[in-house]
Amino acid sequence: MTREYLSLVLLAGLVVVTGVGMIAVSHLILRPRPTPVKQTPYESGMPPIGTVRERFSVKFYLIAMLFIVFDIETVFMIPWGVAFRQLGLFGLVEMLVFIVILLVGYAYAWKRGALEWE
Repeated sequence: MTREYLSLVLLAGLVVVTGVGMIAVSHLILRPRPTPVKQTPYESGMPPIGTVRERFSVKFYLIAMLFIVFDIETVFMIPWGVAFRQLGLFGLVEMLVFIVILLVGYAYAWKRGALEWE
């Protein structure tokens, strides 16, 4: 049974050796050169504006959650589209119910002003 897993163990070992090797070589070749720009807490290198503890509006998080919900809708539609012919009329009705529920939620969020950025 160990013979069956030999290729898997060799691949995992190769991955670990390659990863550790790349990190070791980068530390050996490159010396750290800290600069004031690199020491800032932002990755963009731009000078920070305002404080770090700046508060975001709740609407920002609400729009982010709505984006995730509609992104997940797309993820559910892809396998449905692949298996559309096998699902038949039942699959079509189920997807229409799913889309109607999401559209009702979208209309509710729109009516409540969740998509208005002020």
